[in-house]
Amino acid sequence: MHLRSGIVTLTLALAACGGGDPTTVGNGARESLNAIDINVAATEAQGDIDTYAANALENQPTSVPTPAPVPAPSPAANPPAPGEPGGLPDDRTPVSEAPFTPESAQGAANVVQTYYALLEQGKYREAWQLWSEGGKASGMSAEAFAAAFGKYKDYHANIGAPGRVDAGAGQRYVEVPVQVYGTLKDGEQPFNRRGSVTLHRTAEIPGATAEDKSWHIVKSDVAPRP
Repeated sequence: MHLRSGIVTLTLALAACGGGDPTTVGNGARESLNAIDINVAATEAQGDIDTYAANALENQPTSVPTPAPVPAPSPAANPPAPGEPGGLPDDRTPVSEAPFTPESAQGAANVVQTYYALLEQGKYREAWQLWSEGGKASGMSAEAFAAAFGKYKDYHANIGAPGRVDAGAGQRYVEVPVQVYGTLKDGEQPFNRRGSVTLHRTAEIPGATAEDKSWHIVKSDVAPRP
């Protein structure tokens, strides 16, 4: 009996010192251990988050991608201004300060402006009729004229200041500089051409009709071929 009592005393002493089985630890000790484990886990998790954030910052791109350059417009789409190389002559100084009449050189230039405005709008028959001889001076029928201009996707013109009227033998002629530009339908090929349009009218002579005395186109070195 004495020996058994000593064994029991030794067992109790070991338990009191915390050297026993963890399952025999009291409630206070378990709460302390749980608190320690949670704090350690939280510290380790925060360390992982900080490491991830640092790596993410290091992997950020150091520069913003440069956008692709926009192609410059072709010279055909933007012809040079008057006075610049490749453009029409600088005609900012007017030929005359006097109000123009339909029979004047400026009246002829207005016919050219109307002509190219009609072409730009696709009104080919009306433009054809501004040629002399009821359109025949163009060298084409109305249908062939329309087909010749129908090959353009877009067609534009700059009109320069007209030259002085050349008078002689009851006939009047004047030349108007032009620059035509635009794009062909076939392959969208741009074009840019300079030239002139020559107009004619009959002077105030007996037998001349109103149509005869109006300016009409007789020649153009920038007109399309059939």
